[in-house]
Amino acid sequence: MNIREIAKKAGVSTATVSNVLNGKLGKVSEETKDKIESIIKETGYKPNVMARSLVKKVSKLIGVVVPYLGPNENFFTNPYNAHIIAALEKYIRSKDYYLMLQCVGDPREIVPMLSSWNVDGAFFLGIYSDEVKEIRSLLDIPIVFLDTYAPGEEIVNIGIEDYRGGYLSARYLIGKGHEKLALVTPDISSEGVIRERYRGFSDACREAGVPFKKGNIYYSESTYNSGVSIGQDIAFKNTDYTAVACMSDIVAFGVIEGLKQCGIRVPYDISVIGFDNLPDCEFMSPKLTSVGQDFEWKAKKAGDYLFRMIERRTALVADEKQPIRIVERQSVRSLFDR
Repeated sequence: MNIREIAKKAGVSTATVSNVLNGKLGKVSEETKDKIESIIKETGYKPNVMARSLVKKVSKLIGVVVPYLGPNENFFTNPYNAHIIAALEKYIRSKDYYLMLQCVGDPREIVPMLSSWNVDGAFFLGIYSDEVKEIRSLLDIPIVFLDTYAPGEEIVNIGIEDYRGGYLSARYLIGKGHEKLALVTPDISSEGVIRERYRGFSDACREAGVPFKKGNIYYSESTYNSGVSIGQDIAFKNTDYTAVACMSDIVAFGVIEGLKQCGIRVPYDISVIGFDNLPDCEFMSPKLTSVGQDFEWKAKKAGDYLFRMIERRTALVADEKQPIRIVERQSVRSLFDR
């Protein structure tokens, strides 16, 4: 079935059928529209999406770029990516658009593909500041960045209060009587999400008079296996830490497992707090206390900005950060209850 056959069946011109398919109903009677739509439904006709995109200059595709993944990684390596992608897909689908997902090592390498597919807009997750300007100069489409720190750049970025998250993590542990703290984190040398969380954590310790030095920091990749190794290291060093703060839940899951393998019980021997409040926190034993963020809020806020730019054909500038809080479960115990 094609447009000519539908037109013949309906007794109208192909131009009239095309107008109905593309929502141009000014010169089409209600009766004719209903007749054509009924035939389309009966025959199961599906228009050629690529052909329509060339005519209308609208592809109905939204790119989602997950950067800095190694050759042996995918977006499931860190469950955070899976949850934020799921939330973005739900929003994109609600707008009758389609998600085009690409995982890359260098986010700049995706630019030719986004251009060739004529995507209507794109989300970039967690881009380093020195790459933002280049990406924007190469892509002439609406872009929303998530969890990106790019001072001086006129972009739309949607994130969370990372500094406050690190601060709350330390204050929560200190409030439970913990003063011998370890921090498990990715590299903090680059400006961005992790640096802000580290700053908040160290500032909270300093304000409370709790000793926190470089020796208290354990550097890890944002993977479960890396967390397991760190948990084992903490155990084998026979430290006197009473609590460990992790800058992501997936690493916290691994740390708990590593400690468990060495006979250290959480939270009875050492308490552990995570960051992100993944739904998986409820499936752990013990259930993981975490600094919580709302994936649906972040996706909706980012989606609202992107589609405003698409529909209005204008650039916007914004930097919105989601308020966050501690979600208390079972992995941190109060030392005052001894």
